[in-house]
Amino acid sequence: MSIWIIFKLLGSLALLMFGMKSMSEALQKMAGPQLRHVLGAMTTNRFTGMLTGMLVTASVQSSTATTVMTVSFVNAGLLTLAQAISVIMGANIGTTLTAWIMSAGMSFDITSAVYPAFFLGIILIYQKKYRYIGDFLFGLSFLLLGLGTLRATGAEMHLGENQALLGFFASFDPNSFLTTLIFLVLGGVLTFCVQSSAAVMAITMILCSSGALPIYQGIALVMGENIGTTITSNLAALSANTQARRAALAHMFFNVFGVVWILFVFRPFVDMVCGWVGYDVNMTIENAGTEAFLANAAKLNFVLAAFHTAFNVINTFILIWFIKYIEKFVCWVIKPKKVDDEEDFRLHFITSGIMKTPELSVLEAQKEIEAFSDRMQRMFGMVRELLTLSSTATGKKKNDQEVEFNKLFTRIEKYESISDNMELEIANYLDQVSDAHLSDDTKAKIRAMLREISELESIGDSCFNMARTISRKYQGKEDHFITSQYDHLRQMMDLTDQSLTHMNKLLGGRKEAFDVNRTFNVENEINNYRAQLKQQNIIDVNNHEYTYAVGTIYMDLVNECEKLGDYVVNVVEARMGTRLK
Repeated sequence: MSIWIIFKLLGSLALLMFGMKSMSEALQKMAGPQLRHVLGAMTTNRFTGMLTGMLVTASVQSSTATTVMTVSFVNAGLLTLAQAISVIMGANIGTTLTAWIMSAGMSFDITSAVYPAFFLGIILIYQKKYRYIGDFLFGLSFLLLGLGTLRATGAEMHLGENQALLGFFASFDPNSFLTTLIFLVLGGVLTFCVQSSAAVMAITMILCSSGALPIYQGIALVMGENIGTTITSNLAALSANTQARRAALAHMFFNVFGVVWILFVFRPFVDMVCGWVGYDVNMTIENAGTEAFLANAAKLNFVLAAFHTAFNVINTFILIWFIKYIEKFVCWVIKPKKVDDEEDFRLHFITSGIMKTPELSVLEAQKEIEAFSDRMQRMFGMVRELLTLSSTATGKKKNDQEVEFNKLFTRIEKYESISDNMELEIANYLDQVSDAHLSDDTKAKIRAMLREISELESIGDSCFNMARTISRKYQGKEDHFITSQYDHLRQMMDLTDQSLTHMNKLLGGRKEAFDVNRTFNVENEINNYRAQLKQQNIIDVNNHEYTYAVGTIYMDLVNECEKLGDYVVNVVEARMGTRLK
């Protein structure tokens, strides 16, 4: 075997893998947010969840993309773990379409058909409106070109006549259970190393259709591929959160369980599939002749695809009734990580390890921004509590109250540091996402989210500024605020908290259902109330109700509340994509 043929084989495998990747990404970009809405809406029970996983995976040609999207929905609270398991089961059925595409590509010469598709694809790529269709055509063409080149290379190598290769496979006893296990492990290891079950499936098809690899060993390799692809996702999920690791383990359990039960009925099951396709398992080159043997062996591509489909369909039909118990099992195996301090800085939805498409990354960043916003409202609640503590520090209880005051101020200080870190982490993540080939819609979302996190961090700064002002007055020699000042501050803070609540409602829901006028009205109330308090403050200082120094601190807090309200409006504008004023 020449070096040239080896490079041709490796290059065609690379074309195949690149084509699969490009086609899948183009399909996901064409579908866009609709994919998320389909997954979220069509999982009302285990059967609709399974059908959804099957249809989405068949559409995007990537069970990994469907699985990762499903895990993201579990993290976001849009799906339960049980619903996610049903979707993953469906994804296993949907991914069998890939095997049928490959078996067709291996059985017929389709390379001549790809060149018109390349030509049409390049025309569409340069038309902005249809560029994703062009990307899809390019991906599909590369996939088919890779398959056609693999087929031609396999024929050039004359693997069915290679005595060394035939002797190697003949050294394994075809009737031995150990042989089946060896090839099963080999399929798993190869898939794990290559990181592509499609590439290993292609190699298996070449070996089987050329007559070099017996069908039973070929089927064992396919079974190993099913396990190997789940090992990859489990290793990737090690650095992810608890739900991601549970979903990955459920995926592995599904495939391992299927392999275990099929080993008990291995030969009868394979013979049954061969009967469906019309492949004669007893035909040898000696009793039928080379031409008839190779014609029979050419059907093995379809045998492998049919086995892959039958295996996943039957396995799903068995396990779909036990989803509740699978959920309990994975929850028992993978316990949630204990967090001693809930205020430790930790991103909940953005996780490393699992590769995601830009659409998924945007979804996770949105959920992280929602958590960021909730945290900022909790921080503002602490500021209100700090003001209350500063107003009641008298008598013997003052020492105890001072300890509580300092403790609360330290918490606010910590939250301010957390807000800085969250802004940087989310911004860095979005920066990485923006390096990908993005749709215009996704680019606009990323720009809006970068503005949102900047304004949320400013809200954190405002909260900390208020806390420092309250602390300075509390620790200093200035007089206390009078009762009316405390009342006015509480009312101003109530309005500010109301605006934060509206903002969180928007970030946690759908913007189509959000009434922006409510945010605008609250902002107007804050501005008008600030102007009113400013006038009253001048009158009160002139009437010697309190000192000028106390009035200055008082107005600093009022102005900071008004600035915080402006930041809230900016966040709402960024999410809605519109100007409120």
